[in-house]
Amino acid sequence: MWHDITPSRKSLIKISSEGESTKNFVSLGCLKFKAFFSDAKNTKLNSNQYTFIKEKIINSLKIEADSLYSLCHSVNDEMCAAIELIYNSNGRVILTGIGKSALVAQKIVATLNSTGTQSVFMHAADAIHGDIGMLSENDVVICLSKSGDTPEIKVLVPLIKNFGNKLIAIVSNENSFLALQSDICIYLPMEKEADPNNLAPTTSTILQMAMGDAIAVSLLSLKGFTEDQFARFHPGGSLGKQLYLKVRDLIVRNEKPKVYLTDPIKKVISEISGKRLGATAVMDDNENLKGIITDGDLRRMMERTDDFVYIQAGDIMSGFPKTISIDNLAVDAFAMMKKHSITQLVVMEENRYKGMVHIHDMMREGII
Repeated sequence: MWHDITPSRKSLIKISSEGESTKNFVSLGCLKFKAFFSDAKNTKLNSNQYTFIKEKIINSLKIEADSLYSLCHSVNDEMCAAIELIYNSNGRVILTGIGKSALVAQKIVATLNSTGTQSVFMHAADAIHGDIGMLSENDVVICLSKSGDTPEIKVLVPLIKNFGNKLIAIVSNENSFLALQSDICIYLPMEKEADPNNLAPTTSTILQMAMGDAIAVSLLSLKGFTEDQFARFHPGGSLGKQLYLKVRDLIVRNEKPKVYLTDPIKKVISEISGKRLGATAVMDDNENLKGIITDGDLRRMMERTDDFVYIQAGDIMSGFPKTISIDNLAVDAFAMMKKHSITQLVVMEENRYKGMVHIHDMMREGII
């Protein structure tokens, strides 16, 4: 009988009724298999082999780049019609495919969703076993296939048409079943795959992914998709943070260093070191901002004099400190720091001092 070794692996080992002979054979085979790959891993390639590898890399990239260049010169009205169909649709975009094309379809779905076009992935093999039920009346289906003649696709296409959904084909064989049965066919001209045997999906998948990106970019441009909308769909990433994170979000965990004009230097040092922002604001008795003292100001003071007893905050502060509104974007604060070669900014709200933002706050949030 057959026993699954682990639920997460598809490999099965046949265990005979006698047991031991088969187990020993399997164990020996596994040891040889492991030894083979251990030896392969430890193989040191020579300079000629490095040259060979570089040639293969360049050749692969050139084949794929040439195919993309050819695709640029194959842009036609069919592609525009496909984008127009999606743009005017009240439904979702359903991406489907088999094999590597299915993996590309998943990536296109992710790109469309993140740029404002609702999309869903439907695996072609699962679709003909019930998943086609996810189709709604106004959904537009995009089917990706290099050949356009795979068995699953031939079964799926008539089902989609019976549902009454519009079908866009993305194929590299314009005489295929899929191309001829589709409402709109996007033909991706391809001379050959990048691998020496012209078998592994390489060039074909690059073209599919590039076409998917082109569709997504065209749609977001037609919709006027904004940076704010992009940030709303990417709240957890550093790109999104650059578009929505504000200064007020950064300073909530910071203390609020401040001293007054007549405070002694000992108080200034204590405030800067205690609040750990490398600086302190200097206020007058009416809580108006008058200046800033940084740890750099302290060092320069110590270089000029040995007598600190009678020095007050107002004596060493820098007037007119660089400030930023609490409602400004964090990325704007970083741009100002970079422009003036400083590491902190005084944060204001309606001319009232609210705290300080430090470059370390940007680093903590992954903005820089």
